[in-house]
Amino acid sequence: MLRGQNLRGVGIMPRRGGGAGIGAWTLDEEARELKQHMGRLLVSTQGRSLLGISASINQWLATVDACDGLLTLFLRHTSASLTVQENTDPDVQADILDALDRLAPADFGWRHSLEGPDDMPAHVKTALTGVSLQVPVVDRQLDLGTWQEIYVIEHRAVGHQRSLTLHYHGT
Repeated sequence: MLRGQNLRGVGIMPRRGGGAGIGAWTLDEEARELKQHMGRLLVSTQGRSLLGISASINQWLATVDACDGLLTLFLRHTSASLTVQENTDPDVQADILDALDRLAPADFGWRHSLEGPDDMPAHVKTALTGVSLQVPVVDRQLDLGTWQEIYVIEHRAVGHQRSLTLHYHGT
């Protein structure tokens, strides 16, 4: 859609601000060269929990001089996962962990138990929640909503060193 064109009730909204209804905006008019960067983020977890990592990711975006683009995150593990979730009320995090425990309880009678009774439930929880996210980057920051945070969900009872691959593509 062209800048300023209105198409069946979908109009261009200002880059900052917004407005009611459905709208879209385009990047700055000046052409910028696309670039890409890859990095690794190491996260130490403290056992079963959600650990917010948005600030660390924004710091990395600043080091690679990211402006507008798309960030892909990939968690390199099968017993932890990634999610975007509310960052204000800690009860949300506790309820998510409890819900995952109900969906994949440790006492289910799993066949796989080589790494302990919490390992197979952790694999199931990871399968349910995923290890990859794509998040837009706008004006040099993750384009998260007001109450959103990117979390690593540690599904194991004890802490682990977790590794994420970050891939930014944009201006």
